Amino acid sequence: ALLPALLLLLLPLAALAVALATVLLGLPSYDIPPGVNQPAKLRLVLAVLLGTAALGRILEKTGLCSQITFGRYVRQGRKLGVDPKLCIQDRQFNKVPVRVYQPKATSDGRRRGILFFHGGGWVFGSLDTYEKVCRYLSRESESVVVSVQYRLAPEHKYPAAYEDCLNATIHFMNNIEHYGVDPANVIVCGDSAGGNLAAAVSQTLAGRSDLPKLRAQVLIYPGLQALDFNLPSYQQNRGVPLLFRERAAFFALQYLNGDALHMQEVLEGSHIPPEMRRKYRKWVSPDNIPEKFKVRGVEPLGPTDFIAEVYETVKRFCEPNLCPLLAEDAVVHQLPESFILTCEYDVLRDDGLLYKKRLEDNGVRVTWYHLEDGFHGVISLYDYCGFSFPAGKRGLDSIVNFLKSL
Repeated sequence: ALLPALLLLLLPLAALAVALATVLLGLPSYDIPPGVNQPAKLRLVLAVLLGTAALGRILEKTGLCSQITFGRYVRQGRKLGVDPKLCIQDRQFNKVPVRVYQPKATSDGRRRGILFFHGGGWVFGSLDTYEKVCRYLSRESESVVVSVQYRLAPEHKYPAAYEDCLNATIHFMNNIEHYGVDPANVIVCGDSAGGNLAAAVSQTLAGRSDLPKLRAQVLIYPGLQALDFNLPSYQQNRGVPLLFRERAAFFALQYLNGDALHMQEVLEGSHIPPEMRRKYRKWVSPDNIPEKFKVRGVEPLGPTDFIAEVYETVKRFCEPNLCPLLAEDAVVHQLPESFILTCEYDVLRDDGLLYKKRLEDNGVRVTWYHLEDGFHGVISLYDYCGFSFPAGKRGLDSIVNFLKSL
Protein backbone atom coordinates (compact mmCIF):
# COMPACT_ATOMS: atom_id res chain seq x y z
CA ALA A 1 0.00 0.00 0.00
CA LEU A 2 2.93 2.31 0.73
CA LEU A 3 4.52 1.96 -2.72
CA PRO A 4 1.46 3.01 -4.77
CA ALA A 5 0.97 5.98 -2.44
CA LEU A 6 4.64 6.96 -2.87
CA LEU A 7 4.36 6.64 -6.65
CA LEU A 8 1.28 8.82 -6.63
CA LEU A 9 3.21 11.40 -4.62
CA LEU A 10 6.23 11.33 -6.92
CA LEU A 11 4.33 11.29 -10.22
CA PRO A 12 3.56 15.05 -10.28
CA LEU A 13 7.20 15.85 -9.40
CA ALA A 14 8.46 13.54 -12.15
CA ALA A 15 6.06 15.04 -14.64
CA LEU A 16 7.16 18.55 -13.61
CA ALA A 17 10.83 17.60 -14.00
CA VAL A 18 10.19 16.25 -17.50
CA ALA A 19 8.20 19.36 -18.39
CA LEU A 20 10.97 21.65 -17.12
CA ALA A 21 13.61 19.70 -19.05
CA THR A 22 11.51 20.03 -22.20
CA VAL A 23 11.22 23.77 -21.64
CA LEU A 24 14.92 24.30 -20.99
CA LEU A 25 15.91 22.27 -24.03
CA GLY A 26 13.34 23.93 -26.24
CA LEU A 27 13.74 27.58 -25.27
CA PRO A 28 16.82 28.39 -27.39
CA SER A 29 14.99 27.40 -30.59
CA TYR A 30 12.40 30.15 -30.10
CA ASP A 31 13.12 33.53 -31.53
CA ILE A 32 12.80 36.60 -29.33
CA PRO A 33 14.15 39.52 -31.41
CA PRO A 34 16.04 42.29 -29.59
CA GLY A 35 13.34 44.83 -30.48
CA VAL A 36 10.66 43.00 -28.50
CA ASN A 37 9.22 44.67 -25.41
CA GLN A 38 10.64 43.18 -22.17
CA PRO A 39 12.41 40.13 -23.76
CA ALA A 40 13.47 38.59 -20.42
CA LYS A 41 9.91 38.71 -19.08
CA LEU A 42 8.58 37.30 -22.33
CA ARG A 43 11.05 34.42 -22.08
CA LEU A 44 9.69 33.67 -18.62
CA VAL A 45 6.07 33.72 -19.86
CA LEU A 46 7.11 31.44 -22.73
CA ALA A 47 8.73 29.02 -20.28
CA VAL A 48 5.46 28.80 -18.34
CA LEU A 49 3.47 28.16 -21.53
CA LEU A 50 5.90 25.55 -22.84
CA GLY A 51 5.96 23.84 -19.46
CA THR A 52 2.15 23.78 -19.45
CA ALA A 53 2.12 22.25 -22.94
CA ALA A 54 4.72 19.61 -22.01
CA LEU A 55 2.88 18.69 -18.82
CA GLY A 56 -0.38 18.58 -20.78
CA ARG A 57 1.13 16.10 -23.24
CA ILE A 58 2.23 13.89 -20.37
CA LEU A 59 -1.23 13.98 -18.78
CA GLU A 60 -2.85 13.19 -22.13
CA LYS A 61 -0.60 10.16 -22.64
CA THR A 62 -1.43 8.88 -19.17
CA GLY A 63 -5.13 9.27 -19.97
CA LEU A 64 -5.80 11.67 -17.08
CA CYS A 65 -7.03 14.55 -19.26
CA SER A 66 -6.50 16.04 -22.72
CA GLN A 67 -3.74 18.56 -23.38
CA ILE A 68 -6.31 21.18 -24.38
CA THR A 69 -8.34 20.65 -21.17
CA PHE A 70 -5.20 21.08 -19.07
CA GLY A 71 -4.19 24.18 -21.06
CA ARG A 72 -7.59 25.74 -20.45
CA TYR A 73 -7.34 25.01 -16.73
CA VAL A 74 -3.92 26.65 -16.42
CA ARG A 75 -4.95 29.69 -18.49
CA GLN A 76 -8.17 30.15 -16.54
CA GLY A 77 -6.82 32.94 -14.39
CA ARG A 78 -7.56 33.55 -10.74
CA LYS A 79 -10.77 35.08 -9.48
CA LEU A 80 -10.42 38.79 -8.86
CA GLY A 81 -11.95 40.62 -5.91
CA VAL A 82 -14.73 43.17 -5.99
CA ASP A 83 -14.05 46.25 -8.11
CA PRO A 84 -15.25 49.35 -6.22
CA LYS A 85 -15.86 51.22 -9.49
CA LEU A 86 -17.79 48.53 -11.36
CA CYS A 87 -20.94 46.48 -11.05
CA ILE A 88 -20.15 43.05 -12.55
CA GLN A 89 -22.83 40.45 -13.31
CA ASP A 90 -22.91 37.12 -15.11
CA ARG A 91 -25.88 36.77 -17.46
CA GLN A 92 -27.17 34.74 -20.41
CA PHE A 93 -27.78 36.54 -23.71
CA ASN A 94 -29.84 34.29 -25.95
CA LYS A 95 -28.39 31.22 -24.12
CA VAL A 96 -24.81 32.56 -24.50
CA PRO A 97 -22.97 33.16 -21.18
CA VAL A 98 -21.78 36.76 -20.82
CA ARG A 99 -20.29 38.97 -18.12
CA VAL A 100 -21.56 42.55 -17.95
CA TYR A 101 -19.34 45.34 -16.55
CA GLN A 102 -21.14 48.59 -15.69
CA PRO A 103 -19.47 51.67 -14.16
CA LYS A 104 -21.05 52.59 -10.81
CA ALA A 105 -20.50 56.33 -11.25
CA THR A 106 -23.48 58.32 -12.46
CA SER A 107 -23.42 59.36 -16.09
CA ASP A 108 -24.72 62.55 -17.71
CA GLY A 109 -26.24 60.55 -20.56
CA ARG A 110 -26.40 57.05 -21.91
CA ARG A 111 -23.07 55.24 -22.08
CA ARG A 112 -21.34 53.51 -24.96
CA GLY A 113 -21.65 49.73 -25.06
CA ILE A 114 -18.81 47.36 -26.01
CA LEU A 115 -19.24 43.71 -26.97
CA PHE A 116 -15.89 42.05 -26.22
CA PHE A 117 -14.90 38.73 -27.85
CA HIS A 118 -11.82 37.14 -26.29
CA GLY A 119 -8.82 35.64 -28.04
CA GLY A 120 -7.24 32.21 -27.60
CA GLY A 121 -7.32 30.70 -31.09
CA TRP A 122 -11.03 29.79 -30.73
CA VAL A 123 -9.71 26.97 -28.49
CA PHE A 124 -8.67 28.71 -25.26
CA GLY A 125 -9.92 31.71 -23.31
CA SER A 126 -12.81 32.45 -20.97
CA LEU A 127 -14.61 35.23 -19.12
CA ASP A 128 -12.12 34.85 -16.25
CA THR A 129 -9.06 34.89 -18.53
CA TYR A 130 -10.00 38.34 -19.83
CA GLU A 131 -11.37 39.74 -16.58
CA LYS A 132 -8.55 42.28 -16.10
CA VAL A 133 -8.73 43.55 -19.68
CA CYS A 134 -12.52 43.98 -19.58
CA ARG A 135 -12.42 45.72 -16.20
CA TYR A 136 -9.77 48.09 -17.52
CA LEU A 137 -11.75 48.92 -20.67
CA SER A 138 -14.95 49.50 -18.70
CA ARG A 139 -13.33 51.64 -16.00
CA GLU A 140 -11.05 53.74 -18.17
CA SER A 141 -13.49 54.37 -21.05
CA GLU A 142 -16.54 54.59 -18.74
CA SER A 143 -18.37 52.09 -20.93
CA VAL A 144 -20.68 49.15 -20.40
CA VAL A 145 -18.62 46.12 -21.48
CA VAL A 146 -20.21 42.76 -22.31
CA SER A 147 -17.65 39.92 -22.39
CA VAL A 148 -18.95 36.97 -24.41
CA GLN A 149 -18.18 33.32 -23.61
CA TYR A 150 -18.64 31.73 -27.02
CA ARG A 151 -18.37 27.97 -27.51
CA LEU A 152 -14.82 26.73 -28.03
CA ALA A 153 -13.21 24.44 -30.61
CA PRO A 154 -12.49 21.62 -31.20
CA GLU A 155 -15.67 20.50 -29.41
CA HIS A 156 -17.67 23.18 -31.22
CA LYS A 157 -16.56 23.82 -34.78
CA TYR A 158 -17.15 26.80 -37.04
CA PRO A 159 -19.56 28.57 -37.14
CA ALA A 160 -20.41 27.99 -33.43
CA ALA A 161 -18.18 30.77 -32.04
CA TYR A 162 -19.31 33.24 -34.73
CA GLU A 163 -22.99 32.42 -34.15
CA ASP A 164 -22.66 32.87 -30.37
CA CYS A 165 -21.00 36.27 -30.76
CA LEU A 166 -23.59 37.38 -33.32
CA ASN A 167 -26.53 36.18 -31.20
CA ALA A 168 -25.18 37.83 -28.04
CA THR A 169 -24.67 41.11 -29.92
CA ILE A 170 -28.19 41.08 -31.37
CA HIS A 171 -29.66 40.27 -27.94
CA PHE A 172 -27.77 43.20 -26.41
CA MET A 173 -28.97 45.58 -29.13
CA ASN A 174 -32.57 44.44 -28.66
CA ASN A 175 -32.40 44.94 -24.87
CA ILE A 176 -30.15 47.93 -24.75
CA GLU A 177 -32.43 50.08 -22.58
CA HIS A 178 -31.77 47.77 -19.59
CA TYR A 179 -28.09 48.79 -19.55
CA GLY A 180 -28.29 52.55 -20.03
CA VAL A 181 -26.47 52.29 -23.36
CA ASP A 182 -26.90 54.60 -26.33
CA PRO A 183 -28.12 52.44 -29.25
CA ALA A 184 -26.11 54.67 -31.61
CA ASN A 185 -22.87 53.97 -29.72
CA VAL A 186 -22.37 50.19 -29.71
CA ILE A 187 -18.91 48.83 -30.56
CA VAL A 188 -17.69 45.28 -31.24
CA CYS A 189 -14.18 44.55 -30.02
CA GLY A 190 -11.88 41.54 -29.85
CA ASP A 191 -8.27 40.41 -29.84
CA SER A 192 -6.72 37.72 -32.07
CA ALA A 193 -9.45 35.10 -32.69
CA GLY A 194 -11.81 37.54 -30.99
CA GLY A 195 -10.79 40.19 -33.52
CA ASN A 196 -11.73 37.72 -36.24
CA LEU A 197 -15.15 37.26 -34.63
CA ALA A 198 -15.65 41.01 -34.18
CA ALA A 199 -14.87 41.61 -37.87
CA ALA A 200 -17.27 38.83 -38.94
CA VAL A 201 -20.09 40.10 -36.72
CA SER A 202 -19.52 43.65 -37.96
CA GLN A 203 -19.78 42.51 -41.58
CA THR A 204 -23.00 40.58 -40.88
CA LEU A 205 -24.65 43.50 -39.10
CA ALA A 206 -23.59 45.99 -41.79
CA GLY A 207 -26.38 44.69 -44.00
CA ARG A 208 -29.09 44.64 -41.31
CA SER A 209 -31.73 47.38 -41.47
CA ASP A 210 -33.71 46.09 -38.45
CA LEU A 211 -30.97 46.93 -35.93
CA PRO A 212 -29.04 50.09 -35.03
CA LYS A 213 -25.79 50.53 -36.97
CA LEU A 214 -22.63 49.66 -35.07
CA ARG A 215 -20.68 52.77 -34.12
CA ALA A 216 -17.26 51.12 -34.54
CA GLN A 217 -15.23 47.93 -34.59
CA VAL A 218 -12.01 47.51 -32.59
CA LEU A 219 -9.74 44.78 -33.96
CA ILE A 220 -6.71 43.91 -31.82
CA TYR A 221 -4.08 41.94 -33.79
CA PRO A 222 -6.89 40.07 -35.58
CA GLY A 223 -6.52 36.88 -37.62
CA LEU A 224 -8.52 37.55 -40.77
CA GLN A 225 -7.50 35.01 -43.42
CA ALA A 226 -6.25 31.43 -43.83
CA LEU A 227 -5.24 31.52 -47.50
CA ASP A 228 -1.61 32.54 -47.09
CA PHE A 229 0.55 31.60 -44.11
CA ASN A 230 3.66 32.87 -45.93
CA LEU A 231 2.98 36.61 -45.93
CA PRO A 232 5.99 38.67 -44.75
CA SER A 233 4.89 38.74 -41.09
CA TYR A 234 4.44 34.96 -41.05
CA GLN A 235 7.98 34.51 -42.37
CA GLN A 236 9.59 37.14 -40.13
CA ASN A 237 7.87 36.17 -36.89
CA ARG A 238 7.40 32.43 -37.37
CA GLY A 239 9.24 31.60 -34.13
CA VAL A 240 8.28 34.65 -32.05
CA PRO A 241 6.05 34.01 -29.02
CA LEU A 242 3.25 34.02 -28.14
CA LEU A 243 1.86 32.83 -31.47
CA PHE A 244 4.06 30.74 -33.74
CA ARG A 245 3.30 30.31 -37.43
CA GLU A 246 2.44 26.62 -37.05
CA ARG A 247 0.10 27.38 -34.15
CA ALA A 248 -1.78 29.95 -36.23
CA ALA A 249 -2.60 27.25 -38.80
CA PHE A 250 -3.29 24.71 -36.04
CA PHE A 251 -5.88 26.98 -34.40
CA ALA A 252 -7.57 27.85 -37.70
CA LEU A 253 -7.94 24.14 -38.51
CA GLN A 254 -9.21 23.30 -35.03
CA TYR A 255 -11.90 25.96 -35.42
CA LEU A 256 -12.81 24.86 -38.94
CA ASN A 257 -12.69 21.07 -38.68
CA GLY A 258 -12.11 20.17 -35.05
CA ASP A 259 -8.70 18.71 -35.92
CA ALA A 260 -5.35 19.83 -37.31
CA LEU A 261 -5.06 17.38 -40.19
CA HIS A 262 -3.35 18.75 -43.33
CA MET A 263 -1.61 21.47 -41.30
CA GLN A 264 1.58 21.10 -43.34
CA GLU A 265 -0.25 21.44 -46.67
CA VAL A 266 -2.08 24.52 -45.36
CA LEU A 267 1.21 26.09 -44.24
CA GLU A 268 2.71 25.43 -47.66
CA GLY A 269 -0.32 26.85 -49.46
CA SER A 270 -1.37 23.65 -51.22
CA HIS A 271 -4.96 24.01 -49.98
CA ILE A 272 -6.12 26.82 -52.29
CA PRO A 273 -6.86 26.33 -56.03
CA PRO A 274 -4.69 28.49 -58.35
CA GLU A 275 -7.73 30.28 -59.83
CA MET A 276 -8.99 31.17 -56.35
CA ARG A 277 -5.57 32.38 -55.31
CA ARG A 278 -5.55 34.66 -58.38
CA LYS A 279 -9.07 35.91 -57.52
CA TYR A 280 -8.10 36.90 -53.99
CA ARG A 281 -4.65 38.23 -54.85
CA LYS A 282 -6.07 41.76 -55.04
CA TRP A 283 -6.72 41.52 -51.29
CA VAL A 284 -4.29 38.90 -49.92
CA SER A 285 -0.86 39.70 -51.31
CA PRO A 286 2.56 40.89 -50.10
CA ASP A 287 2.21 43.62 -52.77
CA ASN A 288 -0.35 45.32 -50.50
CA ILE A 289 2.04 45.42 -47.53
CA PRO A 290 4.06 48.67 -47.21
CA GLU A 291 7.74 48.16 -48.10
CA LYS A 292 9.00 49.16 -44.64
CA PHE A 293 7.47 45.96 -43.24
CA LYS A 294 9.41 43.73 -45.62
CA VAL A 295 12.97 44.70 -44.71
CA ARG A 296 13.33 41.96 -42.06
CA GLY A 297 14.17 38.75 -43.93
CA VAL A 298 11.39 38.05 -46.42
CA GLU A 299 11.89 35.62 -49.28
CA PRO A 300 9.59 35.38 -52.31
CA LEU A 301 8.26 31.84 -52.35
CA GLY A 302 7.52 29.85 -55.49
CA PRO A 303 4.11 28.33 -56.15
CA THR A 304 3.25 25.03 -54.48
CA ASP A 305 1.32 22.15 -56.00
CA PHE A 306 -2.41 22.36 -55.39
CA ILE A 307 -3.90 19.31 -53.64
CA ALA A 308 -7.62 19.00 -54.40
CA GLU A 309 -8.34 16.54 -51.57
CA VAL A 310 -7.00 19.02 -49.01
CA TYR A 311 -9.08 21.85 -50.49
CA GLU A 312 -12.20 19.72 -50.10
CA THR A 313 -11.61 19.59 -46.33
CA VAL A 314 -10.85 23.32 -45.90
CA LYS A 315 -12.87 25.08 -48.63
CA ARG A 316 -14.92 26.95 -46.02
CA PHE A 317 -11.75 29.02 -45.40
CA CYS A 318 -13.09 31.09 -48.31
CA GLU A 319 -16.22 32.11 -46.37
CA PRO A 320 -16.04 35.71 -45.05
CA ASN A 321 -17.63 34.70 -41.73
CA LEU A 322 -14.48 32.63 -41.16
CA CYS A 323 -11.98 34.81 -43.06
CA PRO A 324 -13.37 38.38 -43.05
CA LEU A 325 -10.57 39.70 -45.30
CA LEU A 326 -12.34 37.93 -48.20
CA ALA A 327 -15.63 39.85 -47.93
CA GLU A 328 -16.84 41.58 -51.08
CA ASP A 329 -16.35 45.35 -51.49
CA ALA A 330 -20.10 45.94 -51.25
CA VAL A 331 -19.98 44.64 -47.65
CA VAL A 332 -16.69 46.30 -46.67
CA HIS A 333 -17.98 49.63 -47.96
CA GLN A 334 -20.78 49.59 -45.34
CA LEU A 335 -18.56 48.89 -42.33
CA PRO A 336 -18.38 51.30 -39.39
CA GLU A 337 -15.42 53.39 -38.31
CA SER A 338 -12.59 51.04 -37.35
CA PHE A 339 -9.64 50.80 -34.99
CA ILE A 340 -6.91 48.28 -35.82
CA LEU A 341 -3.99 47.49 -33.53
CA THR A 342 -1.01 45.59 -34.94
CA CYS A 343 2.29 44.43 -33.43
CA GLU A 344 5.59 44.36 -35.30
CA TYR A 345 6.64 40.97 -33.92
CA ASP A 346 3.40 39.11 -34.66
CA VAL A 347 2.61 36.59 -37.40
CA LEU A 348 -0.85 38.20 -37.71
CA ARG A 349 0.54 41.69 -38.30
CA ASP A 350 -0.07 41.56 -42.06
CA ASP A 351 -3.67 40.37 -41.65
CA GLY A 352 -4.30 43.67 -39.87
CA LEU A 353 -2.36 45.70 -42.43
CA LEU A 354 -4.20 44.11 -45.36
CA TYR A 355 -7.59 44.76 -43.76
CA LYS A 356 -6.61 48.35 -42.99
CA LYS A 357 -5.92 48.87 -46.69
CA ARG A 358 -9.20 47.20 -47.70
CA LEU A 359 -11.19 49.39 -45.34
CA GLU A 360 -9.45 52.58 -46.47
CA ASP A 361 -9.87 51.64 -50.15
CA ASN A 362 -13.60 51.38 -49.47
CA GLY A 363 -13.87 54.76 -47.76
CA VAL A 364 -14.04 53.46 -44.18
CA ARG A 365 -12.34 55.66 -41.60
CA VAL A 366 -9.53 53.73 -39.87
CA THR A 367 -7.48 54.57 -36.80
CA TRP A 368 -4.34 52.41 -36.82
CA TYR A 369 -2.06 51.89 -33.84
CA HIS A 370 1.14 49.92 -34.35
CA LEU A 371 3.25 48.67 -31.46
CA GLU A 372 6.81 48.71 -32.83
CA ASP A 373 7.99 46.62 -29.86
CA GLY A 374 4.80 44.56 -29.51
CA PHE A 375 4.23 40.82 -29.89
CA HIS A 376 1.08 38.74 -30.22
CA GLY A 377 -0.95 38.64 -27.00
CA VAL A 378 0.79 41.61 -25.35
CA ILE A 379 -2.51 43.30 -24.42
CA SER A 380 -3.42 40.40 -22.10
CA LEU A 381 -0.01 40.77 -20.41
CA TYR A 382 -0.31 44.45 -19.53
CA ASP A 383 -0.46 43.32 -15.89
CA TYR A 384 0.56 39.66 -15.73
CA CYS A 385 1.24 37.80 -12.48
CA GLY A 386 2.75 40.80 -10.75
CA PHE A 387 4.87 42.17 -13.59
CA SER A 388 3.79 44.35 -16.46
CA PHE A 389 4.54 44.72 -20.15
CA PRO A 390 4.53 48.46 -20.96
CA ALA A 391 3.67 47.79 -24.62
CA GLY A 392 0.46 46.07 -23.49
CA LYS A 393 -0.52 49.07 -21.38
CA ARG A 394 0.21 51.46 -24.27
CA GLY A 395 -1.91 49.33 -26.56
CA LEU A 396 -4.82 49.23 -24.12
CA ASP A 397 -4.63 52.98 -23.59
CA SER A 398 -4.69 53.58 -27.35
CA ILE A 399 -7.96 51.61 -27.48
CA VAL A 400 -9.40 53.58 -24.55
CA ASN A 401 -8.47 56.87 -26.26
CA PHE A 402 -10.18 55.76 -29.46
CA LEU A 403 -13.32 54.76 -27.57
CA LYS A 404 -13.44 58.10 -25.78
CA SER A 405 -13.20 59.89 -29.13
CA LEU A 406 -16.42 58.29 -30.41
